[in-house]
Amino acid sequence: MRSPVPRFRDVERQGSNLQPEQCVPPCHDTLNTMWFIRDACGIACAIITWLLVFYAEFVVLFIMLLPSKSLTYTVINGTLFHGLAFLALASHFRAMCTDPGAVPKGNATKEYIESLQLKPGQVVYKCPKCCSIKPDRAHHCSVCKRCIRKMDHHCPWVNNCVGENNQKYFVLFTMYIALISLHALVMVVFHFLYCFEDDWTKCSTFSPPATVILLILLCFEGLLFLIFTSVMFGTQVHSICTDETGIEQLKKEERRWAKKTKWMNMKAVFGHPFSIAWFNPFSTPDHGKADPYQYVV
Repeated sequence: MRSPVPRFRDVERQGSNLQPEQCVPPCHDTLNTMWFIRDACGIACAIITWLLVFYAEFVVLFIMLLPSKSLTYTVINGTLFHGLAFLALASHFRAMCTDPGAVPKGNATKEYIESLQLKPGQVVYKCPKCCSIKPDRAHHCSVCKRCIRKMDHHCPWVNNCVGENNQKYFVLFTMYIALISLHALVMVVFHFLYCFEDDWTKCSTFSPPATVILLILLCFEGLLFLIFTSVMFGTQVHSICTDETGIEQLKKEERRWAKKTKWMNMKAVFGHPFSIAWFNPFSTPDHGKADPYQYVV
């Protein structure tokens, strides 16, 4: 379907003018090959993300938990914090290494176009950069060098696009990072109060100056990540509920797809039906009952 708003970087042509002979044969994307974007900036951001989580793990464990005199406090907070950190890193890994919904590269061949059985005058989209026939609501990513179905944005922190197939993992990543950041900030406040009341040499295995510096750095990290990921989480949930990607909002594209309830939009991303698996980064959502390509006539 043709959008009334011009698609930037897209070339829209009649099916008869697609010139498939200019396209190389489609590349064979094997399902067994792990999806990974070889982008230096994205890889660096992903490594920094993991290192910052490991730093928080180090400070929480060796500064606040192990020196604590209360075994119950140590066990409860240690289990909660490290459990959330594990889920956050698992969500990050799934968001980074899951195909976000890439359109087969170079599929704008004569055989594929003929298989579409285009009607006279029907408009289809061809991406001149990856030489593919673009489905509706797909956009080209200059970093991934592919067209991505329902692309929301490219996130360097997960070194991947956020699209149709990995949006769940990205949302879980922002949620769990926000939760461990909040948890770390609460523990830092209580630890400062505890150290002020007690001898600083007894509330940490490190020297008092080193303890203060490590806690202040963790406080800044936690506050920064809490604000950033909370905003991203809220933005993503709003985008899912309205069934409108970030790019579609930016380009102000007119809605050409069927409007569904917010609950149905959530199930389309996290899976059918609602269950604890929604919060499990190891669970692949079932999109079988969701039809994201129902368009308004």
